[in-house]
Amino acid sequence: MSVACLSNWLAVEEPKFTRKKKGALIVSERDDGAWYVISVAAIKAEVHEQTLRHYERLGLISPARKGSSPHSPRLYSDHDIERVIHIRGLMRDLGVNLAGVEAILHMKDRMEQMQLDLEQEMARIQDQHIAETRRLKDIIERLQRGSSS
Repeated sequence: MSVACLSNWLAVEEPKFTRKKKGALIVSERDDGAWYVISVAAIKAEVHEQTLRHYERLGLISPARKGSSPHSPRLYSDHDIERVIHIRGLMRDLGVNLAGVEAILHMKDRMEQMQLDLEQEMARIQDQHIAETRRLKDIIERLQRGSSS
């Protein structure tokens, strides 16, 4: 059976789940894309299921859970699978150990968060600039109307 067939067979369409991160349960936002049970995720990432569980224990990945119980089935997103493939690449291609992978991923996650924060701040400043420009144009128009009378 091919991975495409497996992913269609075991993909979860409407996820209602929680995502575990650093000991706290966080309700995950609904992402576009499929969610996979551990057996399909392992096939797609070309690793053993125990490798996925090990990476989760180390905090390298945070699969969603179908329920709030720690015994609920894990659900892996395409992002989770890409992250596992990235981890394997760092280990295989660069010879990085798991501690190094953790440090690299932590820095990568921080950089991505900083990028998002920067984009949000830029959007906020742009909105503020537009509002201030509009306010100043209104003042100029009122002054021009007042001086032409």
